[in-house]
Amino acid sequence: MKLKFIYLILLLFCLSCKTNNTNNKYKIADKPLFRDPIFDGAADPSIIWNKKEKKWFMFYTNRRANDSSASGVAWVHGTKIGIAESNDGAHWKYKETCNINYDIKDVTYWAPDVLEYNGIYHMYLTIVPGVFEDWYHPRHIIHLTSKNLIDWEFQSKLKLASERCIDADVFRLPNGTWRMYYNNENDGKSIYYADSEDLYHWLDSGKKVIKDRGEGPNMFYWKGKNWMVNDAWKGLGVYSSQDFINWKRQEKNILQIPGTGKDDMVKGGHPDVIVQGDKAYVFYFTHPGRTPKNAGIDSYETRRSTIQVTELEYDNGDIICNRNKPVYINLKPSE
Repeated sequence: MKLKFIYLILLLFCLSCKTNNTNNKYKIADKPLFRDPIFDGAADPSIIWNKKEKKWFMFYTNRRANDSSASGVAWVHGTKIGIAESNDGAHWKYKETCNINYDIKDVTYWAPDVLEYNGIYHMYLTIVPGVFEDWYHPRHIIHLTSKNLIDWEFQSKLKLASERCIDADVFRLPNGTWRMYYNNENDGKSIYYADSEDLYHWLDSGKKVIKDRGEGPNMFYWKGKNWMVNDAWKGLGVYSSQDFINWKRQEKNILQIPGTGKDDMVKGGHPDVIVQGDKAYVFYFTHPGRTPKNAGIDSYETRRSTIQVTELEYDNGDIICNRNKPVYINLKPSE
């Protein structure tokens, strides 16, 4: 009887180890990683762990790629922020859209940046006050908060360097304060920054830290260095800095050379980087139909967009990636 009991304990232990090992195994990420089932226009991903639901949430800009009635660039306006969910970062499914308490007729939401601090979720969101057929209209960034990542309450409209500011990225500096990088479209689409002590009150620096034209800055710390990647429209520009003000650009962009995978045979754009230990993954979007043979064509195929992911590599001081490799990923909870 005693031997049977010991055998049972050993069996349960082995099964537990097997389960834990299974949970720890990396999965091969889908390619494409995600397509929005409503408008087929997912772009500008922002990834965060939902502590209550124990899942990863992906917030994304949605464009009305399948709306054949939209003229000009109206199709990139007028949609809510979409949410996809995942247990591991490898497989994503559509969940719903955000409930955002911001009352403007025909409001357009772009480029969400989402973070959590002290149990409160914060979103910094680009607003376009309407649906327009061209690009030449005001934009601004607002601050929203949430307790569940679904329902969002308006906190403030940020006063930044101009009336045409987009694509916020907020992170915490080593001294405990917060910094926001954003795109100032009125100054050559260069990157500016603002600072805050509490995430609610922001002081704009009025300083241009990246002079190159680009969008969607994303800051992260990896391999002992501070990094920023942005959408340079020729893949992603990569920068490093010691003081968060003076940024040195590496010679080669990443995701500039088209890949060979499904919906990945074009340049990559507007990134979000998730670092987990020694590994870092860049989530980005593509317009699969925007190939050289389709230059100048405006159609559903050239409008639609997909979310992709690839793993970053560190090579002699530079960041590189091979988007054609299978991506082995299993994002761990961020508690």
